[in-house]
Amino acid sequence: MIVDHAYSDDAAIVRTTGGRDLVLTADVIAPLVDDPEAFGMIAAANSLSDVWAMGGEPRFALNLVFFPDDQLPLEILDRILAGGARTCREAGVAVVGGHTVRDAEVKFGLSVTGDVGPGELWTNRTAEPGQALILTKALGTGVIGQAIKKGLASEATTAAAIKSMTTLNASAARVGHAHGVTAATDITGFGLLGHLRNIVRGSNVAATIELAALLLLPDAKTHLLAKLCPAGSKANRAHVAPDTAWSDGTALSVEGDDSDRELLASLACDAQTSGGLLLCTPADRADACVASLRAEGLPAARIGSLSAPSSGARITLVG
Repeated sequence: MIVDHAYSDDAAIVRTTGGRDLVLTADVIAPLVDDPEAFGMIAAANSLSDVWAMGGEPRFALNLVFFPDDQLPLEILDRILAGGARTCREAGVAVVGGHTVRDAEVKFGLSVTGDVGPGELWTNRTAEPGQALILTKALGTGVIGQAIKKGLASEATTAAAIKSMTTLNASAARVGHAHGVTAATDITGFGLLGHLRNIVRGSNVAATIELAALLLLPDAKTHLLAKLCPAGSKANRAHVAPDTAWSDGTALSVEGDDSDRELLASLACDAQTSGGLLLCTPADRADACVASLRAEGLPAARIGSLSAPSSGARITLVG
């Protein structure tokens, strides 16, 4: 075992004798959107992302299905599986089987096996002081998911969120390797600050985040202002608050107000589904990395930096 769960890495890494080590992960989610095929695509992209976040390539997948076939027609399940298969084909991943459980709530995801070559592995333990932090997708899927469930999201906002969540992180990982990235994570359920916390703990570094540089999905801030904040996002903020402070030294509160900086801090804690990669990049290569990511059609941005740890907060917010 090369990488285990000690620092909440995105996948396990197991040594093999063939020169490339195994990357093992599994993820299952409940629907965020109404369209079954779009849900299948999102769930598959979310599961595959863990392998790219470790610097590897996904190869094979097993479907993990929870479905109330006594309540919903199997045509819905067919469409979910079709969406998952479509995403796996796009990623070059073979779906080789799976398992189905009768359950009161629909859930879907994949167990994914991939591999990673020598010198390609990224973990939460391999970030370095002085590096730049690059985010490859916009934030806000948790808040927008709440708006979709309540019928309050516009068609344009829903479409933007689905497009983001179905975009694979394959090209982001490829660009990261080309620009010397040493550590990465994908931004999912723990939110940006929660996943960043795993990196600063695992690599014994501190981080500064420029809130004004964060990428946001359309209407994310508007829906958050309307109090459409998922319970998971609130829990994320409470979890990272003890390790996070503002640049003036003020501690991050568990519950923020409606000021712009507090809304941005809450969106930095928003529980994401199929979010982007957070890339720890050499500072002198960061601008070129962002340019390459944008050339791939990704809304990438340099959002902060890493430094040596001090006696202060592990994560500092500027905004």
